[in-house]
Amino acid sequence: MLAQSIRASRQTLVRVARQQPAFVARRTLIVPTAVRQADLVQDMYLRELKAYKPVQVKASDAEGHVQKFTIPKAPKSPEEGDLASELKAYETQQVELEGTSSESGAAPVEEDWFVEEEEETPTAH
Repeated sequence: MLAQSIRASRQTLVRVARQQPAFVARRTLIVPTAVRQADLVQDMYLRELKAYKPVQVKASDAEGHVQKFTIPKAPKSPEEGDLASELKAYETQQVELEGTSSESGAAPVEEDWFVEEEEETPTAH
């Protein structure tokens, strides 16, 4: 059985080989390899790097792009406006003490704000 399968596979291979045309030689362009491509890129990069000329920077180049620094003005305190007149009014102000009345000779009337509720006496049932 093994011999029959080997013969069959040989015959199949022979048929397939006959059907395909013989080796065809074709001419193609040489494709640069990775090493050759790296060399080309490196050569181009070095050539451009050598040809680069930096632009000279002048002191006047920044004038349109940078603002001149100015120190901001100190803010005015809102209390400084009438400070002298307010100080005089404070000094001449009458001192009020707790427990004394503004009217001389009149005794303060104490009001009783506490209201006692009447207790209800429980009635017998």
